[in-house]
Amino acid sequence: MSDLMQWLDKEAESTQQSGYVAIVGRPNVGKSTLLNYILGQKISITSRRPQTTRHQILGIKTTGDVQVVYVDTPGLHIDQNDKAINRYMNKAAASALKDVDAVVFVLDRTAWNQADEHVFEKVRHVQCPVIVAINKIDILDDKADLLPFLQMVQEKLPTATLVPIAAKHGKHVERVEEAVLRHLPQSAHFFPEDQITDRSSRFIAAELVREKIMRQLGDELPYQMTVEIEEFGHDGRVLHISALILVERKGQKRILIGDKGERIKQIGRDARIDMESLFDTKVMLNLWVKVKSGWSDDERALQSLGYDGLE
Repeated sequence: MSDLMQWLDKEAESTQQSGYVAIVGRPNVGKSTLLNYILGQKISITSRRPQTTRHQILGIKTTGDVQVVYVDTPGLHIDQNDKAINRYMNKAAASALKDVDAVVFVLDRTAWNQADEHVFEKVRHVQCPVIVAINKIDILDDKADLLPFLQMVQEKLPTATLVPIAAKHGKHVERVEEAVLRHLPQSAHFFPEDQITDRSSRFIAAELVREKIMRQLGDELPYQMTVEIEEFGHDGRVLHISALILVERKGQKRILIGDKGERIKQIGRDARIDMESLFDTKVMLNLWVKVKSGWSDDERALQSLGYDGLE
């Protein structure tokens, strides 16, 4: 009987496809929006601010015998300041290009700038297939403008597959997935079929709070803010979450709290709604703000806050 079960397991493995796919691009081109649409739920936060994504996050999609492990990354950017957090984000993004089965290189419509060129210099040297997703085509004034841009990109990456998309609305996203599928090797699945990310619920809760802050205060607090979950527990009816928000200056704390605490209350309300949807339970969310000067340029502080791999 055991021999039969082993044979059946091997037969199942031989029909399975599984692989890792890196999603890369400069900041704010829609990488996380694309991943969230593919997965059908939010695991990677988004905002209009560049570098909203700070960590490498796995998004896992399993459909029958096919499992795709997407690696969402911080935007690769030209490091204009040498803060430790900037070095961390660039390293996390660059490392995603190693040992993957395919790369999805996300571009923004017809805009090709120095930051795209910087990413291209990394992508052009990869040994695996490249799919170029030209995003935000829904807001092009004239679709004819896309043709010369497509030709330029194809000349730069002659073996790449080009797919114009509108990730926010899901337009042509299935074509990206089809292109990915063509390059997946036969392999047993890496994760259980019901797992959608490698990140913990605590991590996602912290990211949801940070997203709401970035959306409201991205101009005032672009990088000098992070979130740490201090309590995360379920009493059977309610999920209790306490989040500590770290900023670098007292003035930033005042801005974050707002007049009579209204801004921090709104951030809490918005984050709680997303958390209740994601965790499928009632959430009691408490937020605190603390000043910790220089945390974003202190490698030991960053490591204690979960920013690993700075060495």
